[in-house]
Amino acid sequence: MNPLSRKGALLFVPAAGIFLLFYYWPLLVNMVLSFFSWNMVGSRIKFVGLNNYLAVLQSREFYQVAGNTVLFVLFLLVFNFVLPYVYSYIMAHMLRHGKTVYRSLLFLPSLLSLAVASILFLWIYNPLAGPINEILSLFGVASPRWFKEPIVVIFAISTIIGWKVFGYNLILMLAAMVSVPREMIEAARLENASDWVIFKKIILPQTSSSAIYVFVITVVFGLQYVMVPVNMLTQGGPDQGSANLVYVIYQYAFVFYQTGKSAAYAVVTMILFALFLWWRSRVADKKVYYEN
Repeated sequence: MNPLSRKGALLFVPAAGIFLLFYYWPLLVNMVLSFFSWNMVGSRIKFVGLNNYLAVLQSREFYQVAGNTVLFVLFLLVFNFVLPYVYSYIMAHMLRHGKTVYRSLLFLPSLLSLAVASILFLWIYNPLAGPINEILSLFGVASPRWFKEPIVVIFAISTIIGWKVFGYNLILMLAAMVSVPREMIEAARLENASDWVIFKKIILPQTSSSAIYVFVITVVFGLQYVMVPVNMLTQGGPDQGSANLVYVIYQYAFVFYQTGKSAAYAVVTMILFALFLWWRSRVADKKVYYEN
């Protein structure tokens, strides 16, 4: 090994050590714990083999929670992928005035924490005195119990995350939109192409690399960001109707003290996410346009 390579390896060691210590070691410990029964308090640890995995995969709760997770992801794909895509196109290529003001206003919620956003929306969705209730009452419509009814609670929590994340994804897509050569768009307009044709034939292919990134992080948000509002507002209720795969991992570990089952849920969730990444690399990436 030449001196330059040796020096590079030495510079790599601290980062690699931190990565191994705080990523791969906890991952290994979690996988080991999934084969044991332990309440995380006592010293008695019992080896149970695949029983934790069988208990997870054979339970109705797992499929309910997995379905909730899919619904969260679908709602968030609308709020944080489709809408930012459309809004960024409008702001970059259709809007003539006030772009900076709109960007600032739409990005502002991203600066707030999810805890603050959850408290704010708890007031907005209040079925007795919240703003939405007051508006619905003008039309003689009763406000639903947003955090007490199945599916409705998933939509309500998704709007909290969507409101918080929307501005960040909008800025990412806007950066991709403004990088599209204006000459192509002007040439299409000279040929009397409609905005829809321009969006479909030029914008979509040219921004697909940024779009796939926003798509992936939106799915990640659907798994991770749900944790805070669910923990603050519903604790998984009603009857696990708002719990997703990440929250149920926390629930079994720190509420029910069933560490082995929590670890099994974590491993299953990791496998499902790995399958999603495999699909993205094998299927979605083939339709992505990269300039170079």
